[in-house]
Amino acid sequence: MTQTIHRRAFLAGSALLAGCTAATPRLAAGGSGPAEFVRRDGMRLMIGAEPYRFVGANVWYAAWLGADASYGDRARLRRELDTLQAMGVTNLRIMASGEEGPLNNSIKPGFRDAGSAYNKALLGGLDFALAEMAQRGMRGVLALTNFWEWSGGMMTYLSYVNGGRYLDMNDPAHPWPSFANMNAQFYASAEAQALYRDWIRTVVTRTNSVTGVRYAEDPTIMSWQLANEPRPSGDMAHADLPQFQDWVEGTARFIKSLDANHLVSTGSEGLKGSLEQPDIALATHQPDAIDYLTVHIWPNNWTWVDQNDLPGTYARGEAQVAEYITQHVALARQLDKPMVIEEFGYPRDGGSNDPAAPTSYKDRFYRQIYAATLQSMDQGGPIVGTNFWAWNGEVRAAHPDHRFREGDRQYMGDPPHEPQGWYGIFTGDSTIRLIADHAAAIRRVPA
Repeated sequence: MTQTIHRRAFLAGSALLAGCTAATPRLAAGGSGPAEFVRRDGMRLMIGAEPYRFVGANVWYAAWLGADASYGDRARLRRELDTLQAMGVTNLRIMASGEEGPLNNSIKPGFRDAGSAYNKALLGGLDFALAEMAQRGMRGVLALTNFWEWSGGMMTYLSYVNGGRYLDMNDPAHPWPSFANMNAQFYASAEAQALYRDWIRTVVTRTNSVTGVRYAEDPTIMSWQLANEPRPSGDMAHADLPQFQDWVEGTARFIKSLDANHLVSTGSEGLKGSLEQPDIALATHQPDAIDYLTVHIWPNNWTWVDQNDLPGTYARGEAQVAEYITQHVALARQLDKPMVIEEFGYPRDGGSNDPAAPTSYKDRFYRQIYAATLQSMDQGGPIVGTNFWAWNGEVRAAHPDHRFREGDRQYMGDPPHEPQGWYGIFTGDSTIRLIADHAAAIRRVPA
C-alpha cells in the first residue's frame, strides 16, 4: 500500500451475503487444493485450457493469524477465509516477509532479523494460511519484501548491513522523498541483496509443514512478488534506472531458477511507482521472467480526491482513475502481458475510520474499477483480476483514536502505520455485495 505522504461480527448470517455463491475452482483429487498451476499465455492467465480470472483481496496479515503463537488466531483466520470464499474471492495477496528492526510503525514480530534464525512460528503461520487457502480453492500472491516501512522492508535490510543507519518514513527532519531515495541504496547493496536472496531461497524452497507439499510444487501459490510497491527512488535525481531494472530482472530470474512452476510479478504500482514515466514502467515489466503488469490505484493518497470533500472532488478523481486504467491497459497491450489491479482503496464517507460510517463514495469507486475490469474481460483485454485493499473482516480498532499500537493483535487490512479502518472493508459493509456481484459477473464471462 502506498504511503500517506504521496499515496496509504463474522457475517456468515449477514443479509449482505445472502444468495452469494462462491466460485467452484478446479481442485486436486480429494479437494486438497488447486490441481494446476496458473500460467501466462500472452495477455491471458490460464489454468489448463481455461482462462483464469479472479476477484481477489489483500490480506497481508494471514501468516500472523495463522501462527501457532500468542499473536496468532487460527480460528479467526478460518472464519475470515470462509467469509471471503462466500463472497466469491478466490485470490489473496499476502506478505511472505517481514523484516524486524528499528523502524517506527513496522509490524512485530517479523519473519526475520539480521541473522539467519528465522521466525519458525510465522513460517508455520504462512504454511497454515496456504493450507487453509488450498482447502477453499484460493490462490496466493506472496510478497517477498516491502518498499515501505510497515513490514520492515528494504530500509530495514539496509540497517542490517550499514551499521544501523536508517530513516523513518514521515520523519519531519527528513521529509519526502528522503525515505524513498535512501531506500534506493538497497538495489546497489551486495550485502543487503545477499540477505534478501537468502530469505527468498528459504521461502521459495520451503516445504509446507501442514501439507507436506513443497512451495515450489504447490499450485495454491499463483505468483511470487519481488516486493510490495518497489520504486527506483523517490525522484529522478536519485534514480539509477539500469541498476533498478537489473535488480528486477535478476531477482525474477533467481526466483525462476528455484521454482520453474510459478509466475513472478513485481508488485509495482505502475506509473506511480515508475516516477510517472511510461518507459520506466515498460522496462520494469519487460523481462520475460516478469509474467504480468501490476497496477495500484490510490485516489485519496495521490490527491486526486479529498477525503474531507468527497462530494466536491469525486468526479475529478473518477476521471483520473479512468485515465490511469486506460494508460495501463495500453502498456499491457504493448507488453502483450496480463494486467492485475492488485491494490485499490478508497476512504469511507467523510474520511471516517468508523465502520458505522457509510461507504457511498467508496462503493462508487469499486463499481468503476469493477466495470473497467469486466469490460476488459468481455473484450478480450489484458485485465485478468483485481485485489481490493483490503480485508478488515470481523475485527474492530482496539483504541478510540483508531491507531495501531505495538502489541495489538486485532490485525486488519489497514497496516500498522495507518488509521485502523481507513481503507479496509469490514463485515457488514455494503461494499461486500458489490464484490460478490462482480465475482458472479466474472463467472459469466465466456471463455
